[in-house]
Amino acid sequence: MLKSLKEPFTYARPGQTAEETADRRKEAGKGKGKQRARNASRTLKLMWNYLIAYKGKLAAVIVMVVLSSALSLLGPYLAGTAVDHFLVNRGTGFLRFLIGMGVVYILHSVTMWLQSIWMITISQQTVYRMRVELFEHLHRLPIPYFSKRQHGELMSRVTNDMDNVSSSLNSSMIQVCSSILLLVGTVSVMLSLSPLLTLLTFLVVPLMLLGMKWITAQTGRLFKAQQRNLGDLNGYIEETLSGQRIVKAFSQEKSVIEEFRLRNERIRLSGFWAQTISGFIPKLMNALNNLSFAIIAGIGAIFVLNDAITVGVIVIFAEYSRQFTRPLNDLANQWNTLLSAVAGAERVFDVLAEEEERTDEGTAVELDEIKGEVVFEQVSFAYEGRDSTISGVGFAVNAGETVAFVGPTGAGKTTLIQLLCRFYDPSSGSIRIDGRDSRSIKRESLRSKMAFVLQDPFLFEGTIRENIRYGKLDASDEEVEEAAKLANAHSFIRRLRGGYDAVLKADGSGISQGQKQLLAIARAILADPSILVLDEATSSIDTVTEIKIQEALQRLMQGRTSFVIAHRLNTIRQADQIIVLQDGAVTEKGTHAQLVEQKGFYSSLVNGQLDIIHS
Repeated sequence: MLKSLKEPFTYARPGQTAEETADRRKEAGKGKGKQRARNASRTLKLMWNYLIAYKGKLAAVIVMVVLSSALSLLGPYLAGTAVDHFLVNRGTGFLRFLIGMGVVYILHSVTMWLQSIWMITISQQTVYRMRVELFEHLHRLPIPYFSKRQHGELMSRVTNDMDNVSSSLNSSMIQVCSSILLLVGTVSVMLSLSPLLTLLTFLVVPLMLLGMKWITAQTGRLFKAQQRNLGDLNGYIEETLSGQRIVKAFSQEKSVIEEFRLRNERIRLSGFWAQTISGFIPKLMNALNNLSFAIIAGIGAIFVLNDAITVGVIVIFAEYSRQFTRPLNDLANQWNTLLSAVAGAERVFDVLAEEEERTDEGTAVELDEIKGEVVFEQVSFAYEGRDSTISGVGFAVNAGETVAFVGPTGAGKTTLIQLLCRFYDPSSGSIRIDGRDSRSIKRESLRSKMAFVLQDPFLFEGTIRENIRYGKLDASDEEVEEAAKLANAHSFIRRLRGGYDAVLKADGSGISQGQKQLLAIARAILADPSILVLDEATSSIDTVTEIKIQEALQRLMQGRTSFVIAHRLNTIRQADQIIVLQDGAVTEKGTHAQLVEQKGFYSSLVNGQLDIIHS
């Protein structure tokens, strides 16, 4: 089992052949050792850039660490001195000595408590900053970034990986500094008392280092695999919970549960071996510690009998031998914790390193108002890694006109809308809005003059009033209710318990699809856009609700430049201009009557729908 874990944690994706899986595994293993070390140093450097902001508190923590380490070294030394002075030589002043020892250990506890509290404060403030920066950065990333990744996996980076970093900073930094100081101080005092006994104590060090090297090499890879597998599992959970209706509709519960078990098993295996192997460290240290103690006790007794050293020195060495291996043990344990934190931090910094949405050109301007004149001039575009999606598309839309895009799935209708909104920019050609190239308009300014009513309207968890007000955050309650009335949503809202203050669950569960659509229209009305985008806004809606939505849409579209993507005839026949797309190119263009007379694709589409209606 352990042998199999030496390979990178890769697994076959649905529809992936064995050869493709092998290629992925081979690719994942390239430069494994060297790359890991380079990433770790980079991650630690980035972490330090965050911690240095609290250099005053860090300095105070370091002072406390130095004091606690010194007091920790002083305790055993005083104990050994007491053996020689009070037990062997029958000295006086034992009470004063006890008081002094008590003061030493009390001060040691106080310094330990202070450094712990201060370090927790630093770590929580650091992780707070990192989490805020990560969340802000996610909102500055381009749309394509999210389309390539599972949302649950990204959530794991904001939550699980951040928690991992937090728990490590709380303890690891103090432990590492303290262990190094204790190690250096212990060796220095031991050498000053008896170089020979110190050398005998060091006999176990090579065994410790070899054991730690092997263990940390194994656990570093396993902790990374554990974090990666945890992100995969979170993504899968989010995906399956979001698609519960589809899962149940196709009776795929058993398949989904089985896939979950496989992914969960990967986490169990990586976590089991990471914890099991890292658990060898304290066992190894204890065994070598006992061996070192036996060597000191045996050889030290011979030295005492030959008057080479005192009994007190043996007591000091016996205590220091344990204190010598304890920092090594702590370093090994904290190293594993640090590796786990680095694995999480790397995933966070990987997101932060992602290129943000391309910044607006230096000459880009903000527009106070947009009339809504839109011209596509020989626009071509291809998604990354794909052939051309649209090619040489050109048309003009006057302000206030309604344009409908018609065509088969994959013809490029949604792509045109995404280009209009500047989620992407054209590969060639240009999109002109009120005579100005869209790339010369700031994205935020352009999008603030647009509103969207999509096929699957998204509602946030919160009240109905808050969801409508999302279109205009400073809108009054009266404006919200007026928008709802214009959207034909007021009547059903009043029937809900709580009315406008009724709380919706995530994604608006608890109300019908048609009611969600009416709320989305109310939100768009409140935004008062110059350009309106309707993407299959009336699909999957019953006839009665569709009539209400159509009435609301007519009010919304009045006086606004509107782009409509729809398949239903009654949604598009009143459009001022209908553009037919096939294979990413404009094949027909005109009004409903003009296109019907042309006897082309649109005419066949209309006749097909009429046949269905009359059948």
